[in-house]
Amino acid sequence: MTGFQAAGDVGLLSPVSASPLVAALTGDRAVLAAILAVEAGWAAVLEQHDLAPAGSAAVVAHAADASRYDLADISRRAQGGGNPVIPLLADLRTQVKALDTAGAGAGKAVHTSLTSQDVLDTALMLVARNTVEALLADVKGTTAALARLAEQHADTLCAGRSLTQHSLPFTFGLRAAQWFQGLAAAARRLEALELPVQFGGAAGTLAAGTVLTSKAGLTSGPATDPFALSDALATQLGLAAAPAPWHTNRLAVTSLGDGVASVVDALGKIAADVLFLSRPEVAEVAEPRAPGRGVSSAMPQKQNPVLSVLVRSAALQAPGLAAQLHLAAATFNDERPDGAWHAEWPALRQLLALALGAAGHVRELAEGLQVFPDGMRRNLDLSGPLLLSEGVTAAVAPLLPAGDAGAAGSNGDGKQQLQAVVNKALQAPPAEQAATYRRLLRDAVPADRLSDARLEELLDPASYLGQAAEISRRILAAFPDFALTSTETDRNGDSRG
Repeated sequence: MTGFQAAGDVGLLSPVSASPLVAALTGDRAVLAAILAVEAGWAAVLEQHDLAPAGSAAVVAHAADASRYDLADISRRAQGGGNPVIPLLADLRTQVKALDTAGAGAGKAVHTSLTSQDVLDTALMLVARNTVEALLADVKGTTAALARLAEQHADTLCAGRSLTQHSLPFTFGLRAAQWFQGLAAAARRLEALELPVQFGGAAGTLAAGTVLTSKAGLTSGPATDPFALSDALATQLGLAAAPAPWHTNRLAVTSLGDGVASVVDALGKIAADVLFLSRPEVAEVAEPRAPGRGVSSAMPQKQNPVLSVLVRSAALQAPGLAAQLHLAAATFNDERPDGAWHAEWPALRQLLALALGAAGHVRELAEGLQVFPDGMRRNLDLSGPLLLSEGVTAAVAPLLPAGDAGAAGSNGDGKQQLQAVVNKALQAPPAEQAATYRRLLRDAVPADRLSDARLEELLDPASYLGQAAEISRRILAAFPDFALTSTETDRNGDSRG
Protein backbone atom coordinates (compact mmCIF):
# COMPACT_ATOMS: atom_id res chain seq x y z
CA MET A 1 0.00 0.00 0.00
CA THR A 2 2.81 2.33 -0.90
CA GLY A 3 1.77 5.99 -0.86
CA PHE A 4 -1.27 5.39 1.32
CA GLN A 5 -1.89 5.30 5.03
CA ALA A 6 -2.48 1.63 5.70
CA ALA A 7 -4.58 1.97 8.82
CA GLY A 8 -6.17 4.48 11.14
CA ASP A 9 -9.11 6.84 11.20
CA VAL A 10 -8.14 10.00 9.33
CA GLY A 11 -11.61 11.58 9.34
CA LEU A 12 -12.85 10.55 5.90
CA LEU A 13 -16.45 10.66 7.13
CA SER A 14 -15.91 13.36 9.74
CA PRO A 15 -14.53 16.29 7.76
CA VAL A 16 -15.34 18.77 10.53
CA SER A 17 -12.50 17.27 12.58
CA ALA A 18 -10.21 16.14 9.75
CA SER A 19 -7.37 18.46 10.70
CA PRO A 20 -3.71 17.86 11.54
CA LEU A 21 -4.19 19.84 14.73
CA VAL A 22 -7.22 17.80 15.82
CA ALA A 23 -5.42 14.55 15.04
CA ALA A 24 -2.33 15.68 16.93
CA LEU A 25 -4.34 16.49 20.05
CA THR A 26 -7.05 13.82 20.08
CA GLY A 27 -5.82 10.97 17.87
CA ASP A 28 -4.56 7.56 18.95
CA ARG A 29 -1.00 8.81 19.04
CA ALA A 30 -2.02 11.62 21.41
CA VAL A 31 -3.74 9.15 23.74
CA LEU A 32 -0.72 6.85 23.67
CA ALA A 33 1.60 9.77 24.43
CA ALA A 34 -0.63 10.81 27.34
CA ILE A 35 -0.58 7.31 28.84
CA LEU A 36 3.19 7.28 28.60
CA ALA A 37 3.37 10.78 30.11
CA VAL A 38 1.42 9.53 33.13
CA GLU A 39 3.78 6.58 33.58
CA ALA A 40 6.83 8.83 33.21
CA GLY A 41 5.33 11.37 35.60
CA TRP A 42 4.64 8.67 38.14
CA ALA A 43 8.22 7.40 37.91
CA ALA A 44 9.43 10.93 38.58
CA VAL A 45 7.18 11.24 41.63
CA LEU A 46 8.41 7.94 43.04
CA GLU A 47 12.02 8.96 42.60
CA GLN A 48 11.38 12.38 44.16
CA HIS A 49 10.00 10.62 47.25
CA ASP A 50 12.83 8.08 47.42
CA LEU A 51 10.43 5.29 46.47
CA ALA A 52 12.28 4.37 43.29
CA PRO A 53 15.99 3.97 42.55
CA ALA A 54 17.90 7.09 41.57
CA GLY A 55 17.96 7.58 37.83
CA SER A 56 14.71 5.67 37.28
CA ALA A 57 12.74 8.69 36.13
CA ALA A 58 15.19 9.55 33.36
CA VAL A 59 15.15 6.02 32.00
CA VAL A 60 11.36 5.80 32.04
CA ALA A 61 11.05 9.26 30.45
CA HIS A 62 13.38 8.14 27.66
CA ALA A 63 11.33 4.98 27.16
CA ALA A 64 8.09 7.00 27.17
CA ASP A 65 8.59 8.25 23.62
CA ALA A 66 5.41 7.43 21.73
CA SER A 67 7.29 6.92 18.48
CA ARG A 68 8.83 3.77 19.94
CA TYR A 69 5.50 1.94 20.01
CA ASP A 70 3.33 0.18 17.45
CA LEU A 71 -0.15 1.66 17.81
CA ALA A 72 -1.91 -0.93 15.69
CA ASP A 73 -0.29 -3.81 17.54
CA ILE A 74 -1.15 -2.32 20.94
CA SER A 75 -4.73 -1.76 19.81
CA ARG A 76 -5.11 -5.38 18.77
CA ARG A 77 -3.59 -6.68 21.97
CA ALA A 78 -5.78 -4.37 24.07
CA GLN A 79 -8.66 -6.75 23.41
CA GLY A 80 -6.97 -9.26 25.68
CA GLY A 81 -7.24 -7.12 28.79
CA GLY A 82 -10.00 -4.72 27.77
CA ASN A 83 -7.87 -1.57 27.73
CA PRO A 84 -4.73 -0.28 25.99
CA VAL A 85 -2.72 0.30 29.16
CA ILE A 86 -2.05 -3.40 29.74
CA PRO A 87 -0.26 -4.19 26.46
CA LEU A 88 1.46 -0.82 26.45
CA LEU A 89 2.89 -1.52 29.91
CA ALA A 90 4.43 -4.75 28.68
CA ASP A 91 6.12 -2.84 25.86
CA LEU A 92 7.16 0.00 28.16
CA ARG A 93 8.81 -2.40 30.59
CA THR A 94 10.68 -3.99 27.69
CA GLN A 95 11.89 -0.57 26.56
CA VAL A 96 12.90 0.44 30.10
CA LYS A 97 14.84 -2.77 30.58
CA ALA A 98 16.70 -2.24 27.32
CA LEU A 99 17.51 1.39 28.16
CA ASP A 100 18.55 0.74 31.77
CA THR A 101 22.12 -0.04 30.77
CA ALA A 102 23.47 1.09 34.13
CA GLY A 103 21.35 -1.48 35.92
CA ALA A 104 19.57 1.13 38.05
CA GLY A 105 16.47 -1.02 38.45
CA ALA A 106 14.31 1.55 36.71
CA GLY A 107 11.71 -1.09 35.91
CA LYS A 108 10.64 -1.00 39.54
CA ALA A 109 9.34 2.53 38.99
CA VAL A 110 6.96 1.54 36.20
CA HIS A 111 3.29 1.46 37.25
CA THR A 112 4.09 0.55 40.86
CA SER A 113 0.87 0.69 42.98
CA LEU A 114 -1.15 2.05 40.03
CA THR A 115 -3.96 0.36 38.15
CA SER A 116 -5.01 0.68 34.51
CA GLN A 117 -7.90 2.99 35.34
CA ASP A 118 -5.62 5.37 37.22
CA VAL A 119 -3.41 5.68 34.18
CA LEU A 120 -6.08 5.87 31.49
CA ASP A 121 -8.37 8.27 33.37
CA THR A 122 -5.45 10.56 34.06
CA ALA A 123 -4.21 10.26 30.47
CA LEU A 124 -7.62 11.25 29.12
CA MET A 125 -7.62 14.26 31.43
CA LEU A 126 -4.27 15.21 29.88
CA VAL A 127 -5.69 14.81 26.37
CA ALA A 128 -8.67 16.92 27.41
CA ARG A 129 -6.48 19.62 28.93
CA ASN A 130 -4.38 19.98 25.80
CA THR A 131 -7.44 19.94 23.54
CA VAL A 132 -9.36 22.44 25.65
CA GLU A 133 -6.41 24.83 25.63
CA ALA A 134 -6.36 24.78 21.83
CA LEU A 135 -10.15 24.98 21.70
CA LEU A 136 -10.23 28.06 23.93
CA ALA A 137 -7.55 29.74 21.82
CA ASP A 138 -9.79 29.40 18.75
CA VAL A 139 -12.84 30.46 20.72
CA LYS A 140 -11.12 33.65 21.87
CA GLY A 141 -10.13 34.39 18.30
CA THR A 142 -13.78 33.95 17.33
CA THR A 143 -15.15 36.09 20.14
CA ALA A 144 -12.70 38.85 19.32
CA ALA A 145 -13.98 38.83 15.74
CA LEU A 146 -17.60 38.79 16.92
CA ALA A 147 -16.92 41.73 19.24
CA ARG A 148 -15.58 43.69 16.29
CA LEU A 149 -18.67 42.83 14.26
CA ALA A 150 -20.91 43.92 17.14
CA GLU A 151 -19.19 47.29 17.34
CA GLN A 152 -18.93 47.86 13.58
CA HIS A 153 -22.60 47.05 13.00
CA ALA A 154 -24.13 48.55 16.11
CA ASP A 155 -26.40 50.68 13.89
CA THR A 156 -26.85 48.27 10.99
CA LEU A 157 -30.58 47.67 10.79
CA CYS A 158 -32.00 44.25 10.02
CA ALA A 159 -35.18 42.33 10.68
CA GLY A 160 -35.53 40.40 13.90
CA ARG A 161 -37.22 37.05 13.31
CA SER A 162 -39.56 35.07 15.52
CA LEU A 163 -40.83 31.61 14.55
CA THR A 164 -39.47 32.21 11.01
CA GLN A 165 -41.38 35.50 10.60
CA HIS A 166 -40.27 39.12 10.83
CA SER A 167 -40.85 40.35 14.37
CA LEU A 168 -39.27 43.74 15.20
CA PRO A 169 -36.46 45.93 13.92
CA PHE A 170 -33.12 44.59 15.09
CA THR A 171 -29.44 45.32 14.51
CA PHE A 172 -26.81 43.05 13.12
CA GLY A 173 -24.53 44.33 15.86
CA LEU A 174 -26.84 42.90 18.50
CA ARG A 175 -27.03 39.61 16.63
CA ALA A 176 -23.22 39.39 16.64
CA ALA A 177 -23.17 40.38 20.32
CA GLN A 178 -25.60 37.58 21.13
CA TRP A 179 -23.42 35.11 19.23
CA PHE A 180 -20.52 36.45 21.27
CA GLN A 181 -22.39 36.06 24.55
CA GLY A 182 -23.41 32.47 23.94
CA LEU A 183 -19.89 31.43 23.01
CA ALA A 184 -18.07 33.45 25.67
CA ALA A 185 -20.36 32.23 28.45
CA ALA A 186 -19.91 28.59 27.42
CA ALA A 187 -16.15 29.02 27.08
CA ARG A 188 -15.85 30.68 30.47
CA ARG A 189 -17.65 27.73 32.03
CA LEU A 190 -15.33 25.30 30.28
CA GLU A 191 -12.29 27.36 31.22
CA ALA A 192 -13.22 27.13 34.90
CA LEU A 193 -13.37 23.34 34.99
CA GLU A 194 -10.74 21.43 36.92
CA LEU A 195 -9.35 18.31 35.29
CA PRO A 196 -8.20 16.06 38.13
CA VAL A 197 -5.60 13.35 38.39
CA GLN A 198 -6.88 9.84 39.12
CA PHE A 199 -5.13 7.73 41.74
CA GLY A 200 -6.99 4.95 43.51
CA GLY A 201 -5.29 1.64 42.95
CA ALA A 202 -6.99 -1.60 42.05
CA ALA A 203 -10.26 -0.97 43.90
CA GLY A 204 -10.00 2.68 44.84
CA THR A 205 -8.73 2.08 48.37
CA LEU A 206 -5.09 3.06 47.79
CA ALA A 207 -4.13 -0.23 49.39
CA ALA A 208 -1.00 -0.80 47.29
CA GLY A 209 -0.01 2.83 47.65
CA THR A 210 -0.39 2.59 51.39
CA VAL A 211 1.87 -0.43 51.55
CA LEU A 212 4.39 1.26 49.27
CA THR A 213 4.58 4.44 51.31
CA SER A 214 4.34 2.95 54.77
CA LYS A 215 7.08 0.38 54.26
CA ALA A 216 9.10 2.32 51.69
CA GLY A 217 9.12 -0.93 49.75
CA LEU A 218 11.63 0.02 47.07
CA THR A 219 14.25 1.81 49.13
CA SER A 220 14.88 2.75 52.72
CA GLY A 221 13.92 6.37 52.05
CA PRO A 222 11.51 8.43 54.14
CA ALA A 223 7.88 7.36 54.27
CA THR A 224 5.07 9.51 52.95
CA ASP A 225 1.42 8.79 52.20
CA PRO A 226 -0.42 7.98 48.97
CA PHE A 227 -2.35 11.25 49.00
CA ALA A 228 0.89 13.19 48.88
CA LEU A 229 1.97 11.06 45.91
CA SER A 230 -1.31 11.77 44.15
CA ASP A 231 -0.89 15.51 44.70
CA ALA A 232 2.68 15.33 43.46
CA LEU A 233 1.57 13.52 40.32
CA ALA A 234 -1.02 16.23 39.69
CA THR A 235 1.68 18.88 39.99
CA GLN A 236 4.02 16.88 37.77
CA LEU A 237 1.40 16.60 35.01
CA GLY A 238 -0.22 20.01 35.38
CA LEU A 239 -3.60 18.61 36.42
CA ALA A 240 -5.78 19.39 39.41
CA ALA A 241 -5.24 17.51 42.64
CA ALA A 242 -8.07 15.20 43.68
CA PRO A 243 -9.06 14.94 47.38
CA ALA A 244 -10.01 11.30 46.86
CA PRO A 245 -10.19 8.69 44.12
CA TRP A 246 -13.08 9.34 41.71
CA HIS A 247 -12.91 6.12 39.74
CA THR A 248 -16.66 5.42 40.09
CA ASN A 249 -17.87 9.01 40.49
CA ARG A 250 -17.69 10.38 36.97
CA LEU A 251 -18.56 14.02 37.52
CA ALA A 252 -15.11 15.01 36.24
CA VAL A 253 -15.93 13.36 32.92
CA THR A 254 -19.57 14.43 32.61
CA SER A 255 -18.75 18.02 33.60
CA LEU A 256 -16.06 18.09 30.95
CA GLY A 257 -18.46 16.65 28.40
CA ASP A 258 -21.16 19.17 29.30
CA GLY A 259 -18.69 22.04 29.10
CA VAL A 260 -17.41 21.00 25.69
CA ALA A 261 -20.91 20.30 24.39
CA SER A 262 -22.08 23.74 25.53
CA VAL A 263 -19.33 25.35 23.47
CA VAL A 264 -20.42 23.30 20.46
CA ASP A 265 -24.03 24.39 21.10
CA ALA A 266 -22.94 28.02 20.87
CA LEU A 267 -20.94 27.34 17.73
CA GLY A 268 -23.95 25.57 16.26
CA LYS A 269 -26.17 28.59 16.90
CA ILE A 270 -23.79 30.79 14.90
CA ALA A 271 -23.67 28.25 12.09
CA ALA A 272 -27.45 27.87 11.99
CA ASP A 273 -27.95 31.62 11.68
CA VAL A 274 -25.29 31.97 8.99
CA LEU A 275 -26.81 29.11 7.02
CA PHE A 276 -30.13 30.95 6.91
CA LEU A 277 -28.75 34.43 6.40
CA SER A 278 -26.55 33.29 3.52
CA ARG A 279 -29.41 31.79 1.49
CA PRO A 280 -29.61 33.63 -1.88
CA GLU A 281 -33.15 34.81 -1.18
CA VAL A 282 -31.97 36.29 2.15
CA ALA A 283 -28.40 37.31 1.23
CA GLU A 284 -27.53 39.20 4.40
CA VAL A 285 -24.15 37.54 5.01
CA ALA A 286 -21.76 35.21 3.22
CA GLU A 287 -18.96 32.98 4.35
CA PRO A 288 -15.38 33.89 3.46
CA ARG A 289 -14.27 32.34 0.20
CA ALA A 290 -11.29 30.07 -0.26
CA PRO A 291 -10.05 28.14 -3.30
CA GLY A 292 -11.96 24.89 -3.69
CA ARG A 293 -14.34 25.56 -0.82
CA GLY A 294 -18.09 25.35 -1.29
CA VAL A 295 -17.94 23.79 -4.70
CA SER A 296 -20.54 21.41 -6.07
CA SER A 297 -19.72 18.26 -8.01
CA ALA A 298 -22.52 19.04 -10.48
CA MET A 299 -23.41 22.75 -10.28
CA PRO A 300 -20.53 25.10 -11.08
CA GLN A 301 -22.40 28.20 -9.91
CA LYS A 302 -22.88 27.03 -6.34
CA GLN A 303 -20.97 28.44 -3.38
CA ASN A 304 -22.06 26.24 -0.52
CA PRO A 305 -21.61 27.59 3.06
CA VAL A 306 -19.40 24.64 3.92
CA LEU A 307 -17.90 26.02 7.12
CA SER A 308 -21.34 26.39 8.65
CA VAL A 309 -22.47 23.03 7.30
CA LEU A 310 -19.55 21.29 8.99
CA VAL A 311 -20.10 23.12 12.25
CA ARG A 312 -23.78 22.26 12.19
CA SER A 313 -22.85 18.61 11.72
CA ALA A 314 -20.79 18.81 14.90
CA ALA A 315 -23.60 20.55 16.77
CA LEU A 316 -25.97 17.74 15.83
CA GLN A 317 -23.58 15.08 17.16
CA ALA A 318 -22.25 16.67 20.35
CA PRO A 319 -25.37 16.35 22.55
CA GLY A 320 -25.55 12.61 21.91
CA LEU A 321 -21.91 12.17 22.86
CA ALA A 322 -22.41 14.14 26.08
CA ALA A 323 -25.47 12.03 26.81
CA GLN A 324 -23.36 8.90 26.31
CA LEU A 325 -21.02 10.11 29.04
CA HIS A 326 -23.96 10.59 31.40
CA LEU A 327 -25.37 7.18 30.51
CA ALA A 328 -22.01 5.59 31.30
CA ALA A 329 -21.74 7.51 34.58
CA ALA A 330 -25.22 6.43 35.64
CA THR A 331 -24.39 2.75 35.08
CA PHE A 332 -20.91 2.70 36.63
CA ASN A 333 -21.53 -0.39 38.74
CA ASP A 334 -19.21 -1.83 41.38
CA GLU A 335 -15.68 -0.51 41.91
CA ARG A 336 -14.78 -1.15 38.27
CA PRO A 337 -17.68 -1.24 35.81
CA ASP A 338 -18.24 -3.87 33.18
CA GLY A 339 -18.38 -1.75 30.03
CA ALA A 340 -19.55 1.69 31.16
CA TRP A 341 -15.98 2.92 31.60
CA HIS A 342 -15.05 1.61 28.19
CA ALA A 343 -18.03 3.38 26.61
CA GLU A 344 -16.72 6.73 27.84
CA TRP A 345 -13.47 6.69 25.92
CA PRO A 346 -14.67 7.02 22.31
CA ALA A 347 -17.50 9.38 23.26
CA LEU A 348 -15.21 11.77 25.12
CA ARG A 349 -12.52 11.73 22.46
CA GLN A 350 -14.98 12.24 19.59
CA LEU A 351 -16.62 15.10 21.48
CA LEU A 352 -13.26 16.79 21.97
CA ALA A 353 -12.34 16.28 18.31
CA LEU A 354 -15.64 17.65 17.03
CA ALA A 355 -15.44 20.68 19.30
CA LEU A 356 -11.89 21.54 18.30
CA GLY A 357 -12.62 21.09 14.62
CA ALA A 358 -15.81 23.16 14.81
CA ALA A 359 -14.09 25.92 16.78
CA GLY A 360 -11.46 26.30 14.09
CA HIS A 361 -14.09 26.55 11.36
CA VAL A 362 -16.16 29.13 13.24
CA ARG A 363 -13.07 31.20 13.93
CA GLU A 364 -12.34 31.35 10.21
CA LEU A 365 -16.00 32.10 9.55
CA ALA A 366 -16.20 34.94 12.07
CA GLU A 367 -12.91 36.53 11.07
CA GLY A 368 -13.87 36.58 7.38
CA LEU A 369 -17.65 36.93 7.48
CA GLN A 370 -19.04 39.11 4.69
CA VAL A 371 -21.87 41.36 5.90
CA PHE A 372 -24.34 42.96 3.49
CA PRO A 373 -26.20 45.88 5.13
CA ASP A 374 -28.06 46.64 1.89
CA GLY A 375 -29.48 43.14 1.88
CA MET A 376 -30.53 43.52 5.48
CA ARG A 377 -32.31 46.76 4.71
CA ARG A 378 -34.01 45.21 1.69
CA ASN A 379 -35.40 42.42 3.82
CA LEU A 380 -36.38 44.83 6.57
CA ASP A 381 -38.37 46.82 4.04
CA LEU A 382 -40.37 43.75 3.03
CA SER A 383 -42.46 44.20 6.16
CA GLY A 384 -42.08 47.95 6.06
CA PRO A 385 -44.12 49.87 8.63
CA LEU A 386 -46.01 46.74 9.70
CA LEU A 387 -42.85 45.78 11.56
CA LEU A 388 -43.47 48.81 13.79
CA SER A 389 -47.06 47.90 14.68
CA GLU A 390 -46.17 47.01 18.28
CA GLY A 391 -44.58 50.41 18.90
CA VAL A 392 -47.26 52.22 16.95
CA THR A 393 -49.98 50.58 19.02
CA ALA A 394 -48.28 51.50 22.28
CA ALA A 395 -47.93 55.15 21.20
CA VAL A 396 -51.19 55.67 19.32
CA ALA A 397 -53.76 53.55 21.15
CA PRO A 398 -54.09 56.09 24.00
CA LEU A 399 -54.92 58.73 21.38
CA LEU A 400 -58.01 56.78 20.33
CA PRO A 401 -60.53 56.81 23.17
CA ALA A 402 -62.86 53.85 23.59
CA GLY A 403 -65.86 54.25 21.34
CA ASP A 404 -63.98 56.21 18.63
CA ALA A 405 -64.76 54.80 15.25
CA GLY A 406 -61.61 54.97 13.17
CA ALA A 407 -61.14 54.28 9.51
CA ALA A 408 -60.96 50.59 10.26
CA GLY A 409 -64.59 50.63 11.26
CA SER A 410 -64.04 49.40 14.81
CA ASN A 411 -65.98 50.71 17.79
CA GLY A 412 -63.62 49.14 20.33
CA ASP A 413 -60.84 50.74 22.28
CA GLY A 414 -57.74 52.16 20.63
CA LYS A 415 -55.80 48.91 20.72
CA GLN A 416 -58.63 47.03 19.07
CA GLN A 417 -58.97 49.70 16.40
CA LEU A 418 -55.26 49.49 15.57
CA GLN A 419 -55.38 45.69 15.48
CA ALA A 420 -58.21 46.00 12.97
CA VAL A 421 -55.98 48.27 10.87
CA VAL A 422 -53.25 45.63 10.89
CA ASN A 423 -55.70 42.84 10.06
CA LYS A 424 -57.09 44.73 7.08
CA ALA A 425 -53.59 45.56 5.82
CA LEU A 426 -52.63 41.90 5.96
CA GLN A 427 -55.57 41.06 3.70
CA ALA A 428 -53.95 43.03 0.89
CA PRO A 429 -51.51 41.32 -1.52
CA PRO A 430 -48.04 41.03 0.10
CA ALA A 431 -46.56 43.70 -2.18
CA GLU A 432 -49.25 46.16 -1.12
CA GLN A 433 -49.44 45.45 2.62
CA ALA A 434 -46.93 48.09 3.72
CA ALA A 435 -48.57 50.90 1.75
CA THR A 436 -52.03 49.76 2.83
CA TYR A 437 -51.03 49.77 6.50
CA ARG A 438 -49.55 53.27 6.25
CA ARG A 439 -52.70 54.60 4.52
CA LEU A 440 -55.15 52.92 6.90
CA LEU A 441 -53.17 54.09 9.89
CA ARG A 442 -53.19 57.69 8.68
CA ASP A 443 -56.96 57.46 8.11
CA ALA A 444 -57.55 55.91 11.54
CA VAL A 445 -55.88 58.65 13.57
CA PRO A 446 -56.97 62.29 13.19
CA ALA A 447 -54.11 64.65 12.29
CA ASP A 448 -54.85 66.78 15.33
CA ARG A 449 -54.00 63.81 17.52
CA LEU A 450 -51.01 62.51 15.55
CA SER A 451 -49.01 64.75 13.23
CA ASP A 452 -47.51 63.50 10.00
CA ALA A 453 -44.03 64.10 11.41
CA ARG A 454 -44.78 62.05 14.51
CA LEU A 455 -46.30 59.28 12.42
CA GLU A 456 -43.18 59.10 10.24
CA GLU A 457 -41.05 58.94 13.37
CA LEU A 458 -43.10 56.01 14.67
CA LEU A 459 -42.71 54.23 11.34
CA ASP A 460 -38.92 54.61 11.28
CA PRO A 461 -37.37 51.25 12.27
CA ALA A 462 -34.38 53.01 13.82
CA SER A 463 -36.74 54.57 16.37
CA TYR A 464 -37.87 51.22 17.79
CA LEU A 465 -34.68 49.42 18.76
CA GLY A 466 -35.26 49.51 22.48
CA GLN A 467 -31.99 48.98 24.35
CA ALA A 468 -30.21 47.13 21.52
CA ALA A 469 -27.07 49.25 21.75
CA GLU A 470 -26.93 49.05 25.54
CA ILE A 471 -27.51 45.30 25.49
CA SER A 472 -24.57 44.87 23.13
CA ARG A 473 -22.40 47.09 25.30
CA ARG A 474 -23.30 45.17 28.43
CA ILE A 475 -22.60 41.83 26.79
CA LEU A 476 -19.13 42.86 25.65
CA ALA A 477 -18.40 44.47 29.02
CA ALA A 478 -19.37 41.24 30.82
CA PHE A 479 -16.67 39.24 29.01
CA PRO A 480 -13.71 41.61 28.55
CA ASP A 481 -11.22 38.76 28.33
CA PHE A 482 -13.09 37.38 25.31
CA ALA A 483 -13.59 40.68 23.53
CA LEU A 484 -9.97 41.48 22.71
CA THR A 485 -7.53 39.66 20.49
CA SER A 486 -4.34 38.52 22.20
CA THR A 487 -1.24 36.83 20.87
CA GLU A 488 -2.32 33.77 22.81
CA THR A 489 -5.23 33.32 20.39
CA ASP A 490 -2.89 33.10 17.39
CA ARG A 491 -2.41 29.64 16.04
CA ASN A 492 0.57 28.77 13.87
CA GLY A 493 1.14 25.76 11.68
CA ASP A 494 -2.50 24.63 11.64
CA SER A 495 -3.94 23.65 8.29
CA ARG A 496 -7.50 22.49 8.04
CA GLY A 497 -9.08 20.69 5.15
